[in-house]
Amino acid sequence: MTTFKGNFGDYKIISILGECSEGKAAVHLAKHIPSSTMVALKRFYMDKMTNAEQTYSVELEIATAKQLQHPNILQYHTNFVHGFDVYVVSPLMAYCSCRDLLNQHFNNGLPQQAILIILRDLLCALAYMHRNGYIHRAIKASHVLVSETGKSCLTGFKYSCLRVLKGKWQNNVHSFLSDPKPVLNWTSPELLEQNLQGYNDQSDMYSVGMFICELANGSEPFLGMACTLMLTEKLRGCVPQLLDCTTVPRQTEGDCVISPIIVNRRFSKDLHEVTGLCLSRNPNHRPKAGKLLNHSLFKSIKKRTLSLNELLKPALPLSDKVAFNREDVENLDVNHFSNLALCTWDF
Repeated sequence: MTTFKGNFGDYKIISILGECSEGKAAVHLAKHIPSSTMVALKRFYMDKMTNAEQTYSVELEIATAKQLQHPNILQYHTNFVHGFDVYVVSPLMAYCSCRDLLNQHFNNGLPQQAILIILRDLLCALAYMHRNGYIHRAIKASHVLVSETGKSCLTGFKYSCLRVLKGKWQNNVHSFLSDPKPVLNWTSPELLEQNLQGYNDQSDMYSVGMFICELANGSEPFLGMACTLMLTEKLRGCVPQLLDCTTVPRQTEGDCVISPIIVNRRFSKDLHEVTGLCLSRNPNHRPKAGKLLNHSLFKSIKKRTLSLNELLKPALPLSDKVAFNREDVENLDVNHFSNLALCTWDF
């Protein structure tokens, strides 16, 4: 078993994979020199943190990730300080994030089978978090990463909070996001209201509904809408829907151009139903993460003939974009990665 130590000299940075936290952090592709293993090295630029809350968010992200041990939650091998920066070492998720897949290969959304496989893994991670008293509060495509084997892992824990206060389980919490802007489009109406009723882990299930829409449609929910209008629409119960031949009317002359992919595809009735349930205005009407895994929607996954890797083609994992045999790993340099697109990871 490979041991990852908090020694900066053990890692050789190969290339930048993307920036996150509004430029206050970056994710690098790196080689763990003792084992020749490729890893993701996240670097927090602490000198760019302008207040105590931003510094605390780094602490929270690392501490929460260490507390959570589940196959569908991104694990941190180790973390350490070097110079003015904090580094976190994690497994390389070769397909990057779901948002990267949408941006680079699936502008009109993923096929339904791919959505279901990713959604199942996400729900497994959420069910585990909720059982342990955590609310994620930031479910979105850029916070779900896909490995080379097709396993999806949840990240983005700097937004999370606990339902346990002084050893007691709270029915509802009143802890609100200090900087909600990056996740506003996916946030539930009850969390945005900030009223005396508070919210619970069912807030995450609303975000799951938004996440399904994002994967299916290819774009962020409420993209381009003013924040105040979006808040009003959410409080009124207005939500996005899955775009297919049942929800988008056939074009007539003079209409704006809609992709033929959208007007010719059909998502299943079950997927439409589950999305609508998750986006219910009343949190009590939303399904629990664990119970949703038993929905008939997921039966088709057991019968599938194509793996997630095949469903994601033409997207290729990082290991296929460059040859990761032992000799190549020994001699990796930045030039090997000059043709890789920069990802906008935000976890």
